[in-house]
Amino acid sequence: MSPGDLFGDEPAPARASRSPLAERMRPRTFDEYVGQEALVGPGCPLREAIERDLLQSVILWGPPGTGKTSLARLIADTTQAHFIAFSAVLAGIKEIKEVMADAERARRARGRRTILFVDEIHRFNKAQQDAFLPRVEGGDIVLIGATTENPSFEVNAPLLSRSQVFVLQPLGEDALVTLLARALADPERGLGGEPLDVEPTALAAIARYANGDARIALNLLEFAASSAPVAAGRRVVDDAFLRQSIARRALIYDKAGEEHYNLISALHKSMRNSDPDAAVYWLARMLEAGEDPLYIARRLIRFASEDVGNADPQALMVAVAAKDACHFIGLPEGNTALTQTVTYLSTAPKSNAVYRAYLAAAADAHAERADPVPLHLRNAPTRLMQQLEYGKDYEYAHDAKDAVTGMDCLPASLAGKRYYRPTDRGFEKEIKRRLDGWAALKQKARQQPE
Repeated sequence: MSPGDLFGDEPAPARASRSPLAERMRPRTFDEYVGQEALVGPGCPLREAIERDLLQSVILWGPPGTGKTSLARLIADTTQAHFIAFSAVLAGIKEIKEVMADAERARRARGRRTILFVDEIHRFNKAQQDAFLPRVEGGDIVLIGATTENPSFEVNAPLLSRSQVFVLQPLGEDALVTLLARALADPERGLGGEPLDVEPTALAAIARYANGDARIALNLLEFAASSAPVAAGRRVVDDAFLRQSIARRALIYDKAGEEHYNLISALHKSMRNSDPDAAVYWLARMLEAGEDPLYIARRLIRFASEDVGNADPQALMVAVAAKDACHFIGLPEGNTALTQTVTYLSTAPKSNAVYRAYLAAAADAHAERADPVPLHLRNAPTRLMQQLEYGKDYEYAHDAKDAVTGMDCLPASLAGKRYYRPTDRGFEKEIKRRLDGWAALKQKARQQPE
């Protein structure tokens, strides 16, 4: 297959006779394009640019089955430009250079621009993506890249800056039901000519199972229609049969991609907002999709210090115990240990005072003068160190009545600086009471005559 043959030159009827239902039902017009009305509805800028043949380079970003390739096909059918399409899975740098050269010749010879559609553009490496830049900048091509990955991470910054990103959303259940009903009613491309009865509740169940992916929905409908039992000469797809046909849904999740970070962020922020129900849901989403339980345990340990801290010192011990439990018994048994920890952390009093204390101290460590450790805080294990007055004027706290002296422990340039400011929540309320009491004792000790 050559780079320009992604959509093929074979006549549509010949292809349709052996194509999957999802392929046959691809929209032929914008009126048939369902689910992305905010992008290509009547009067929307992207649709106007396509219909007026003024399209500039774009990146179409969205989950599988949301209409990226279908939109590219509509562009191919609508635009007057020369249209070339290929897949990043099949093409390499050689094919890219050939296409770029053809586009430059077409523009110089006939003044005709080329629209280049690259499916799964995120699979191209930096060198391959860089090959597009001169032709995009020179106006020889209009690039349309389709990707399921976040372009911020997967598309080179120079190429991204020359393209407009359009985000395609997962299709809602109503949109999917519309597509399924259209496939059932269409006698030419769909299942309209077959002796088939599908209950409306079964259509809704398919749409729900598809989880926003039109291809999954249509594939499942086609499978159910071909394998449903026959009653009175017609195949019947009802809820009972559909439950038998649907295997366990594979959750959309890429442990190396953006969804990995989206879900752990949702878990972290749900716990921070003291919402155990949401936190358990996001935890289950990650575990059921195959996430490493020890990765989650590490994030829970971080949360215990960053967002709970000394408001509940027990939280860190609970989180570490969950890590040990997961390491010891693995999954699925370890999911309850993680759930116990997630609910504990969600319902614990919250404080980020420990986190803020470290950030403030680290900022001063970088920005302020790195003063030497005061002599009175240094040990003096040798005679020379004693002669240099290491340890002189050190005040041993246990010799004081309340085990607190007036001795300064910060460098002189930072004297009086406070980094740790406990809240009034949880155990930190008691810590704050202690610190306030010790501050008064230290001040009194400093005012006493030598």
